[in-house]
Amino acid sequence: MTLANKITLARIALIPFFVIFATIGGMTCDVIALVLFCVCSFTDFLDGYVARKYHQVTDFGKFVDPLADKLLICAAMVIFIDRGLMAGWMVFIILAREFIITSLRTIAAMKGTAMAAAWSGKVKTCVQIAGVILIFLCTIVTGAQSLHDAFLISLCGWVMMAITLYSGYDYLHRNWNLVAEGATKPKN
Repeated sequence: MTLANKITLARIALIPFFVIFATIGGMTCDVIALVLFCVCSFTDFLDGYVARKYHQVTDFGKFVDPLADKLLICAAMVIFIDRGLMAGWMVFIILAREFIITSLRTIAAMKGTAMAAAWSGKVKTCVQIAGVILIFLCTIVTGAQSLHDAFLISLCGWVMMAITLYSGYDYLHRNWNLVAEGATKPKN
């Protein structure tokens, strides 16, 4: 197993610890959850860097790295719903985009086509990471416990959702031929 893949698997192994501390809540647990989230987010950059620099790009890494990212972000957002920090419908829209684009990538892979990451997807990931970090910082610094306690928390949710929607549109627009072809051409 390559070093890049080990880093990705370490990120996945840290997610349950992030979830535990984020679920418990309170200032100390939120600080620990935030640190774990930041470490996981950094390993997302690190495993990609290592894979490219040392020619360790593998099919396993191409599958597991985005999965690890989605697990981490989705875990944070579901916890935010539970804690009243994000509206459930916003998180649903964000998760729907993730499922749709993952399905589109699967269709592309089945056809032997690699769907390259678009800049909008990279921006989306950065905005989501920044949004989660800001929401945690808000709860730690201001003691905000719900959307109604802090304007910044609400704003983060809206920005994450808007950028995620745009990214989903961008991917679908760029790859509409896969959708159209699959909807009209019967499989033999």
